[in-house]
Order: sequence, then C-alpha cells, then structure tokens
Amino acid sequence: MQIIAGLGNPGQEYAGTRHNIGFMVVDALARRLGIELGGVRFRARAGAGSFRGHQLTLLKPRTYMNLSGESVASCLNTLRLTPESLIVVHDDLDLAEGRVLIKARGGDGGHRGIRSIIDALDTDEFVRVRVGIGRPPAGVDPVDWVLNAWGPDEREKLEETITRAAEAALAIITRGLAAAMNRYNRTPKAAPEPKPEGPGPGE
Repeated sequence: MQIIAGLGNPGQEYAGTRHNIGFMVVDALARRLGIELGGVRFRARAGAGSFRGHQLTLLKPRTYMNLSGESVASCLNTLRLTPESLIVVHDDLDLAEGRVLIKARGGDGGHRGIRSIIDALDTDEFVRVRVGIGRPPAGVDPVDWVLNAWGPDEREKLEETITRAAEAALAIITRGLAAAMNRYNRTPKAAPEPKPEGPGPGE
C-alpha cells in the first residue's frame, strides 16, 4: 500500500490557490483512477483504489496546511504503514512555475506542511513530489502569493503541471523511485529560438 497525500487548505476560499496544488493533483489522480474521495477519515478526505496492481490511498488533509502531519500520521498509524510508504505532493516557491521535482528525503525547505509531517512522523524519510509555483513578483509578499489563485490565462499551463505531477507520483509507485527521479527531475529543454524571417545579413 502506498499513500499519496496532497497538501492544501480545506474550504472554498482556498480552492484554486497556488498553495493548494497538492489537492489539485490528488483530485486529478482520483478522477483518473476512479477513486472516490469520501467523507472525513484520518482527518482527511480519503479514498482507496489500485493502479496496475499496486494498492494506494489518496489523502487530502482537512487539518489546514500547518497541521498536515496530524492527518498523515493518523493515516499511516491506522493502516500500519511506515513513512517509506508515503508520497507527499506540495507546492514549492523555490521551483520555477510548472516545474515538477521528486525528492527522496530532506528538510522542509520552509514549507510548513512538510515541517508538520516531519514533526509528526519524527523523520524526514519520505518522498515528496515538489510542484513549482515560482517566486512572487517584486513587492508581493510570499504569503499573499501562495494564497492567490491562478488567472484564466494560466490555466492551460496549470493543467499540464498537474498532469505531470500526477504522472510522477504514479511513476514512483510503478517504476520505483530511482527511475521516476531520472525521468521527471530532468530540466525541461528550452524551446529553440525562432529563426528570423526574411533574408539574413548580407543576403
């Protein structure tokens, strides 16, 4: 059994904000796998299913971001699983918007949801799928930035990012951590510069 926990804040006022992209990825996985995220269990909306023979539980904590560890610990303890069974999907200010990066372990990087999980489990030995939301523009407070929603012109790129993060989480389960990191941690290649139209110099 693997647990995929997406981090975010419950409530309609937070839906669609940058801080809730972990929730969005779990919602996408639920739709793809036909898993119903039912009533509150483990202090979360949760649902169980399978993918290519692998059993998994999807988790959206209802504890608010700063107390995510309470929900995650409840799930692992109830199901008698170790932190090695856990994949956490969360937003990351330090990654460029749209970038997806798998991290095997480590500190919280200033993310309070991750800090709560580390404290609750007393270990940082769990996998994360970091989803880049980028740094705010000059003069914008990071707290305001993460609680802002994406604009309509950003929706197409957002959907692509959510799909890539969902695929990365499933790849960890089906292909293994090393293979998934090798595939999804590569820096995307920049698009080639368009060739100038018309004759070049001296033509």
